[in-house]
Amino acid sequence: MTLTVEDAIHQATEVWRRLGVEQDTADEMAEELAADLTAASSDGRSVADYIGGDIEALATSWADERGLLPVRRHLKETAVAAAQGAALPALAALAFWFVCWAHLLDPSSESLQTTADGRVLREVHRFPDPGVPLMWVGLPVCVLVAFFLIRRAVRGTLQHHHAPVVEATVQTLTKALPVILMAAAVLGVAIGLFGASVVGYYQVLFTVPVALAGMIGAVAAGAAWIRHRTCPTVTATRSTFA
Repeated sequence: MTLTVEDAIHQATEVWRRLGVEQDTADEMAEELAADLTAASSDGRSVADYIGGDIEALATSWADERGLLPVRRHLKETAVAAAQGAALPALAALAFWFVCWAHLLDPSSESLQTTADGRVLREVHRFPDPGVPLMWVGLPVCVLVAFFLIRRAVRGTLQHHHAPVVEATVQTLTKALPVILMAAAVLGVAIGLFGASVVGYYQVLFTVPVALAGMIGAVAAGAAWIRHRTCPTVTATRSTFA
């Protein structure tokens, strides 16, 4: 079946309607396409030759070139990138906490001695636990490392997908990251306190996975929210057609 100019215009208009292009703008593009097809016909080219066999692809490319298509925000990609950037520092932070909590580096010791009269004496040798200062030094380092890893991961992911307003997102994320990381840290502490007071004996089995998921999830949600705020759903400008 031969594709006529009227058929091509009708199909293109249907594509623009599905894409959400305003009616007035679609009418202007239809007039422009009709003029191009008429000129091509005068030069001896068929409608199918001009279109290239895919009217939907042509109509979509026209709308895209004129900034009429909705912009993909890449919220999921942003959240995943932020989670990847936060994962290693979060694991390290939990490791520092566990070393302190379990007294793995504590040199303190206990010994039992039996006296000549059969009594058992217990001797306790207390020394400063290096795990405590290690934790308080390690946690801020983890936060600092997370700050840069998250920024780099989000920037790299958005650039890889050729997303719009990358720099605006990164700049806003840079300002908001301290608050996001603080919220994630507070959430982790709250989960740890809950595990200590409610879970009890199985505190570690509860705290480590739940706190890890909670902190990473908080960072991912915060980054996605920033992206949502800085990236519009559609382009703000509309082209004017001749």
